[in-house]
Amino acid sequence: MNISFENPDKINGLLTITVEEADYKDNVEKTLKNYRKKANFPGFRPGQVPMSLIKRQFGTSAKVDEINKFVGEQIYKYVQDNKIQMLGEPLPSEKQEAQDLEKDAPYTFIFDIAVAPEFKVALSGRDKVDYYNITIDEKLIDQQVEMFASRAGSYEKAQTYQANDMLKGDLRELDESGSTKEGGITVEGAVIMPEYIKVEDQKKLFESVKLGDVITFNPKKAYPDNDTEISSLLKIERNAVKGVNADFSFQIAEIQRFKKHAVDQELFDSVFGKDEVKSEKDFRDKIAEGLKQQLTTDSDFKFIQDIRDHCEKKVGKLEFPDALLKKIMLNSNKDKDADFVEKNYEQSVKELVWHLIKEQLVEAQDIKVNDDDIKSTAREAARAQFAQYGMNNIPEEYIDNYAKEIMKQKQSADALVDRSVDRKLSEALKKVVKLNEIEISLDDFNKIMDNK
Repeated sequence: MNISFENPDKINGLLTITVEEADYKDNVEKTLKNYRKKANFPGFRPGQVPMSLIKRQFGTSAKVDEINKFVGEQIYKYVQDNKIQMLGEPLPSEKQEAQDLEKDAPYTFIFDIAVAPEFKVALSGRDKVDYYNITIDEKLIDQQVEMFASRAGSYEKAQTYQANDMLKGDLRELDESGSTKEGGITVEGAVIMPEYIKVEDQKKLFESVKLGDVITFNPKKAYPDNDTEISSLLKIERNAVKGVNADFSFQIAEIQRFKKHAVDQELFDSVFGKDEVKSEKDFRDKIAEGLKQQLTTDSDFKFIQDIRDHCEKKVGKLEFPDALLKKIMLNSNKDKDADFVEKNYEQSVKELVWHLIKEQLVEAQDIKVNDDDIKSTAREAARAQFAQYGMNNIPEEYIDNYAKEIMKQKQSADALVDRSVDRKLSEALKKVVKLNEIEISLDDFNKIMDNK
């Protein structure tokens, strides 16, 4: 075997590999012997088929497979040994001449290799990067207390309707005379929340109604642009809504009023576990503690984004083998066309630049991610998922099990590794660069993130 590499412009590489018979012969023989052991030919016992028949039947395909395997292995070995920063996969070059593999070796294969541009990025105390400290004020804690109290709330029965109450009763379609229509639509136990009716004259019909009252209203007028709401209310198919224009009577059988849970020991226990918190002050302190951890994660995420912006400015515009990268991108997205590549190429290169920068930062900080790091990140994701539903006292066993399920999901694996790297990189770089610390409210921080 002979292998050579040309890279005159530093970004478009041409790799040539010449394969001799000795490079693949032994592996082909081994493959054919294995075929012989399993081959089932009429007139021959298993394992006793003449090798001449095996070679005639499988020889060429075995040879092609072994040559392809050998070439692939040698390319990646050469790239690794020579520290060539290859982008994407090698592609057969237009300079490649047809090779007849049924003839004797040698065979020559030529590949186009996209090579990353050479650049160096380094960070030190001379680099100043923003870091947002999100303030945990009383307003933010109040919002969290309100959220927990609302989530733990319940409905209670009332006698007279107030805004946001839920009404239950029987709906009956009326005829033109205002009587119940024979064979018309009837819904028992229908649920209406008048507060969500957008048309004021229909909404007013429900003001101060009491148990037992009968209201006449028109669903089509109450929800003029929401066929889905009407079909749900009347229990009919959505495509049948257009034919329903009649008034309906609605007799109120029940008025339910949502009441937030009192800020008491029962609420403390439901949020943080039995007797973990025993006073409202401790409850608020515990909330603040959880917020600090969550908001630090958000701040670190923004910090990495700002590190990226800072480094991209330091590096400036890089030159890439655009034509070759577009071919590689098209080859990797066989179900897409050239228009897809053109529309997405610029963003792909932008992500590629950050990937290359990040590789250097990770190497400079000697960051390595192991299974424990990934598990810790999965646990963090599990806690955040439960926290979205106000569930903060989840037993560790459930957190672990949920984290394991996340780790099993193939689409989550790369994301967990990336997040683990980002967590370690953030902690490391906060000690390297000069932090321009900015105190900011959560609302203002969210506005910044929304504008990214």
